Amino acid sequence: MRMSAAVSRGPNTPFTLEQVNIDDPRPDEILVRVAATGLCHTDLFTRAATPAKSGPAILGHEGAGVVVEVGREIEGVAPGDHVVLTYRHCARCDQCLRGNPAYCLRSYSLNRLGPRPDGTHVVTSDGAGVNTRFFGQSSFAEYAIAHADNVVVVDRTLDLNVIAPLGCGFQTGAGAILNVLRPESDSSVVVFGAGSVGFSAMLAARSAGVQAIVAVDPHDTRRDLARSFGFEAVDSAAGNVVEQVRDFTGGGATHGLDTTGIPAVVLTALSTLRARGDLVVLGLGDRELTIDVQDLMLSGKSIRGCIEGDSVAREFIPQLTDLYARGDFPVDRLTTEYPFSDLERAIADQRAGSVVKPVLVW
Repeated sequence: MRMSAAVSRGPNTPFTLEQVNIDDPRPDEILVRVAATGLCHTDLFTRAATPAKSGPAILGHEGAGVVVEVGREIEGVAPGDHVVLTYRHCARCDQCLRGNPAYCLRSYSLNRLGPRPDGTHVVTSDGAGVNTRFFGQSSFAEYAIAHADNVVVVDRTLDLNVIAPLGCGFQTGAGAILNVLRPESDSSVVVFGAGSVGFSAMLAARSAGVQAIVAVDPHDTRRDLARSFGFEAVDSAAGNVVEQVRDFTGGGATHGLDTTGIPAVVLTALSTLRARGDLVVLGLGDRELTIDVQDLMLSGKSIRGCIEGDSVAREFIPQLTDLYARGDFPVDRLTTEYPFSDLERAIADQRAGSVVKPVLVW
């Protein structure tokens, strides 16, 4: 079948909207007509890290749409179902069996760009293979091939353009709060980086009853948005970030979240915590971090990483859609829609901080 797709042909070239061919679904595959796909920093990180010699590629891993066709081995998903696409997992390894699918031991092979395991390509262009299967979907396209383990059926009354980012960004931020940090109503939360992950974390914290929530970000527009939700906001470029956060949280936050991956920011985040405070790091940044071990030990603080909000997507995404439907997780205020033809403008606006979560729509 012919379709349009936003194709990457190298790290230093823009995405181009092209006509390509997509294969029919195999017995263990699901064909989804994509309605919308969130734009995530991981898409851009992967484009920058994928050399042109690897061949053309279709990225996108926050897709949502309508099921068109299912393979004969698929159960629990049917044509016409509205679905959110998320990450893949094997459901058989030690981590999956322990309820930790985000840490699946086969995660890399199941979610990376490339052909099918047998070497065939899901998508071709002029007879040549196009690398797909990114997070088991490659949803920067009108149609995507997915699998039973990364398709979550949702209520058909929900706006797919709003909930598409639940597959990764919104799930990651909200899960870091609700599944990992688990603050109580009298807790205080500081979030460094008020992008889609950071804002979804703050909204999740508010849904849990937390009132003392602080956003730290360099962009005026995002700090203003944070204040409109009732959060405190601190300019990360200010020289007294730690002091301001401590003032807003009555001596230091009990829980912190870093979405930047920047070592200096992570260290600042640790410094804003009170004794026995917990910090979760979500950003893909520099590999090395020098920590003040005395502060960590003497203050009883903890720091840990987190993938996809430590969530079991088939359970957690419906939990988030229920919160959204009740008005307790208003992620519709975070999304800005762009036609796929304006993908590069969406990227520029995201980098400039003028929008929180660009969503590409057909």
